[in-house]
Amino acid sequence: MGAEIPGVERMSMTADFLLELRSEEIPARMQAGARADLEKLFVKELAAAGLKAGAITVWSTPRRLALIARDLPLATQAVREEVKGPRASAPPQALEGFLRKTGLTREQLTERDGVLFAITEKPGRATKDVLTQAIPAIVRAFPWPKSQRWGAASFSPESLRWVRPLSGIIAILGDEAIDLEVGGVHSGTVTRGHRFHHSGDVTITGAGDYAAKLRDAFVIVDHAEREAIVRDKAHAAAQEAGLVLVDDEGLVVENAGLTEWPQPLLGRFDEAFLEVPPEVIQLTARVNQKYFICRDAAGNLANAFVCTANIAATDGGAAIVAGNRKVLAARLSDARFFWEQDKKVPLARQAEKLVRITFHEKLGTVADKVARVADLAEWLAREGVVPGADPVLARQAAELCKADLVTDMVGEFPELQGLMGGYYARAEGLPDAVADAIRDHYKPVGQGDDVPTAPVSVCVALADKLDTIVCFFYEGMVPTGSKDPFALRRSALGVLEIIKRNEIRLNLVEFSAKALGKFEGKRTGRDLLRVVNEYLTAREGVGLTVDAGEIEAINKATLGNALDDQTVEELIQERVVPAVAAIMVFFADRLKVQQREAGVRHDLIDAVFALGGESDLVRLLARVSALQAFVGTEDGVNLLAGYKRAANILKKEGTATAGAKGEGVVPPTGEEDPLVLVDDPLFKDIAAEFAHGQPGLPYAPEPAEAALMAALAQAAPKVEAAVRQEAFTTAMAALASLRAPIDAFFDTVTVNDADAEKRTNRLALLDQFRAAVHKVADFSRIEG
Repeated sequence: MGAEIPGVERMSMTADFLLELRSEEIPARMQAGARADLEKLFVKELAAAGLKAGAITVWSTPRRLALIARDLPLATQAVREEVKGPRASAPPQALEGFLRKTGLTREQLTERDGVLFAITEKPGRATKDVLTQAIPAIVRAFPWPKSQRWGAASFSPESLRWVRPLSGIIAILGDEAIDLEVGGVHSGTVTRGHRFHHSGDVTITGAGDYAAKLRDAFVIVDHAEREAIVRDKAHAAAQEAGLVLVDDEGLVVENAGLTEWPQPLLGRFDEAFLEVPPEVIQLTARVNQKYFICRDAAGNLANAFVCTANIAATDGGAAIVAGNRKVLAARLSDARFFWEQDKKVPLARQAEKLVRITFHEKLGTVADKVARVADLAEWLAREGVVPGADPVLARQAAELCKADLVTDMVGEFPELQGLMGGYYARAEGLPDAVADAIRDHYKPVGQGDDVPTAPVSVCVALADKLDTIVCFFYEGMVPTGSKDPFALRRSALGVLEIIKRNEIRLNLVEFSAKALGKFEGKRTGRDLLRVVNEYLTAREGVGLTVDAGEIEAINKATLGNALDDQTVEELIQERVVPAVAAIMVFFADRLKVQQREAGVRHDLIDAVFALGGESDLVRLLARVSALQAFVGTEDGVNLLAGYKRAANILKKEGTATAGAKGEGVVPPTGEEDPLVLVDDPLFKDIAAEFAHGQPGLPYAPEPAEAALMAALAQAAPKVEAAVRQEAFTTAMAALASLRAPIDAFFDTVTVNDADAEKRTNRLALLDQFRAAVHKVADFSRIEG
């Protein structure tokens, strides 16, 4: 317990502290961040002084930030610090260094058991003194996204900055006002009420009456209460008119941030405006005017809006509604004009203007991108990758998918890109499949967004996203850390969602290589697709065998138009292959993140990915799903234990899959299981004898050893066949048949037998067991 401070009550005493920072209107979008920043800075300043409040409440209105700290101690505790120094008999140099460090003299040191100590006592401070220094520090350090200087003092760069001119400060601890000054603004106990409903000052005596006195002055200081008023009264106004309010929580927060005495009012606009697409009306009302919109009982957009006034009008709000109706009518007239003018120009003619828009300086114009996307979308349909898609419609939709970027409507509301293209396509009489594909080709934009399912829409959406990813990767512009300026991670997640939802059997290696071939081929005037196809045929899955780090070694040299076959081959080797490899690693990482969020064990994902060579995401996820179900069973747990035991023995012995310690135990056929190649009926009996260890072994195997050999002879081909047929549950069942034989083998058979031939052949048997398991997944990556 520290000593009592004159004029300060005992440390056990606490009081509530009120701080109000009043200014001109604070933008609604900044208020939530300001509340969080005020609390953070206040807590930091208290902690630095050794103080902590019992609870902190922060409120905001358009004209003020308010903080109430409950049960704040009236003083800080006295602090006694003790620093150990040298021994009293230490050389003078050591003593002199300690004295310099502490700032004390030899006489001020305390000697205890022959050791010198520097003891200092810092008395407690009155909390009001702490706050007198802390509040100005908080105000000057406040991190507004945008701030300003004002008045004559603004000529100095050291002048106070605030979001809008700061006009008043209230700082009261208990019932005692704290005297402080910031940038020429002195604290006091007086604030202001509502601009129109209350004239004159409002005197505050402390935290206890702050909210109530402001309410009497027509200011609801609690932002959450204002939000509830906006939400409930807006719904009530719509319901009273027989309508349903379209929920918009962001608009609720914004309207509450614009008003201190919110009064939602319903108004009507001319029904003729309803011929404009409903999304346009909603955006016009929301973005430009901060209005809610309504729907009728059938779910159609109604010619009604709800605005939020900041006053309780004597005429019930009729004049306010009339004024807002005029403003909205002007906005909707502009929107209708854009709609009518845009419809006069066919999308094909609009698309011609895309040559004037740069997609990226390294990737050409938007017209270049559209040409690539059209080729890829048509290929996805023509090759049957997306079942049921018409190649002609897929190309047509892709060629028009970006045309609305040059329309007046999208120029006014960029959020409507794609959506307006769909409307214009339908108004032009284009097929519904084309209009839908244009509308949906950006989807899914984020988590929870709709995923395209119509075949033509799937083709265009996949082609657009994959083209973006492969082209940026090809040019080395890949996401790093938290930086992803081209939203490639979002595009990848969109691709994964489309593939999963529609079960698209797309070979990402092949598609990425084709996309890159089209990109570089169009840029250099050469048809690289032929070479890419030959390359993929000759080296199937080549993209997965290249280390991801090689993406850094991509040759950035500008390629000319005069390319011979050798140069094209070098281009593929040096740029296409590393880019495809990096893309596959990128998709693998995105898929891992996505599946972990879906509750799939990360080690199982790693176990399947570790096999390599898998570019069909549908097949890969089916394998992961079956593996997760299997490892949760008793057979799965025991088989995993047996696998780890076998793997540890093989690792210790340095055994590779080509055999244990001798040549010839596993025939050099390239197969880990020698019986896999024995499918001729004439050799069936011989194969069975070999499995039971008759002529193939130089010794008579023990019963458990022979049983494991027989079980492997039956299970390994079943596992391989099931994996080939994508019957992964069947493959797991075949693996489960190995559980008992491997357990018995370890219980009764000595692997490291003194007999070298027995040891060699038993190690080879364990290697065959490991190889059979690896046909499903790399069990070494599975935890447990």
